[in-house]
Order: sequence, then C-alpha cells, then structure tokens
Amino acid sequence: MKEEATPKVLRTFPREKAFYFFTSVGNYTGESASSLKEFLDKINVVDVKALEFHLYRGDFEKWMVEVLEDKELATKVKSIREGNYSGITLKEQLYNIVAKHYKMLCSKV
Repeated sequence: MKEEATPKVLRTFPREKAFYFFTSVGNYTGESASSLKEFLDKINVVDVKALEFHLYRGDFEKWMVEVLEDKELATKVKSIREGNYSGITLKEQLYNIVAKHYKMLCSKV
C-alpha cells in the first residue's frame, strides 16, 4: 500500500510526532506510539496511570486531532473522559473505542 494512498490516520509518523506515554509530568514510561495501530497496542501495555494522566489532560484528543487528523476519534475519546472512568474500566473503554475505530478505518482502505 502506497503511503500517499493511506489515510493519514493509518500512517506511521516520525518519532517527533509520536505519542509518548508518561505517568505524570517528567515520568516517561519508556513507551511511545508512532501510529494508531501502535497506540492501540500500547493501551494494553502501559500502566493505567499513564492512560489516566493523558486522558484527563486531553493529550490523547490533542494528538488525534493534530497528528492523526482524526476529529471523530478524538470526540469518541473525549466521551470516555467525560464518563470519568479510571483503572481497568478506563483501559477497556479506551481500547474498545480505539480498536473499533481502527477496524472501521481499515475496512475503508
């Protein structure tokens, strides 16, 4: 599949545009995602504290809009934030929403 033909949201981005997971300011987990697929995989790998930290700061939404250029996914993630989830429930909700969205995007390619 040619890179130009791939929707931007499904592309792999350079490291400087990757999403870097932190559990708090200055506490990098060592994990990053440079594509939506990688982001999906990392949801089950990173500490749930990192997911909570980024979700409630709006970091996921910002990355999804600015890098992936996917406002629809950002809106879906915002709904999780508004649901005020935490812990394993947050991880499951985030994974399910991103996985469903990713599958839908792949089916269109």
